Amino acid sequence: MMLARVLLLMITVIYLTACTTTTVEPQATAAGNTKIKNPPLKTEPKKAQIKLALKADPSVPKIDPAVSLCEAVGTKLGSVSIDDCLQHQLVHSAYTINNRSLAYKDYEPFKNRESLGRVMIVGGIHGDEFSSISVTLKWMNILDKHHSGLFHWRFIPALNPDGLLSKKSQRQNANGVDLNRNFPTSDWEELAIPYWREITKNNPRRDPGITHTSELETQWLVGQIKEFNPDVIISMHAPYHLVDYDGPPTGPNNLGSLYLRTLGVFPGSLGNYVGLDLKKPIVTVELMSAGIMPAEQEINQMWSDLVRWLRFKLAP
Repeated sequence: MMLARVLLLMITVIYLTACTTTTVEPQATAAGNTKIKNPPLKTEPKKAQIKLALKADPSVPKIDPAVSLCEAVGTKLGSVSIDDCLQHQLVHSAYTINNRSLAYKDYEPFKNRESLGRVMIVGGIHGDEFSSISVTLKWMNILDKHHSGLFHWRFIPALNPDGLLSKKSQRQNANGVDLNRNFPTSDWEELAIPYWREITKNNPRRDPGITHTSELETQWLVGQIKEFNPDVIISMHAPYHLVDYDGPPTGPNNLGSLYLRTLGVFPGSLGNYVGLDLKKPIVTVELMSAGIMPAEQEINQMWSDLVRWLRFKLAP
């Protein structure tokens, strides 16, 4: 009898041990989902397994954030394809609050030709002004084919990717701040909040933020301006169908069908910061429509007029 009890106990121990080390496979239900019956007890992984889990797999390629940006922009905009964006090989520089890329592309002067100056072109400050991004990328297409080395260009096609790529594209960034009211202008502390409250009646589309340069995008662009030190900045917008200008005289009379008509400056605007505080020329291009692209001929004519004015403006 005693021998039988010992044998029974040994069999029970062996059975329980097997149950704690055997993996139970998921069983498919009629609906196609899976559920696990009596999952096994978890055991501590070996140290070697922990080290392998923490070590990155070198066979998995890292995706360039600028490539991810192009894929998202090309999917969002009907006038620009993913390949259109990718061909420019944008350089990732920083992330937005939603982990989207702030990227740029330089067209450097040639070694055998003296450059007339540095020009920065900024598109997509407002995320719902699609054409400002598309035209910027179309101008880059022209430079890809015809860059003469006359200027050192820096293109920033989409300063506000979070606003553009939100479910419903919006003027503001992910924090609900109008980036074009968030730059560190000398009048920001005194005028930005009162102007927003009293003139715009707390319009959320014009929210200047809790303080100047509170947003990652404005911080980044201010840094880009300091680092690149452009002689002229071109800021792309829509839909007022005009050319605005701030800074030392004088602006272009027209770019294509867009004619010069100054609008003045606002507390925290890029035109105010660059034109008045930094005393650099800044041209604000207000396209006719935020959602409809200009004709190809108009895009080319605007570019030709811009280059002609830059040659005059920056001539020694």
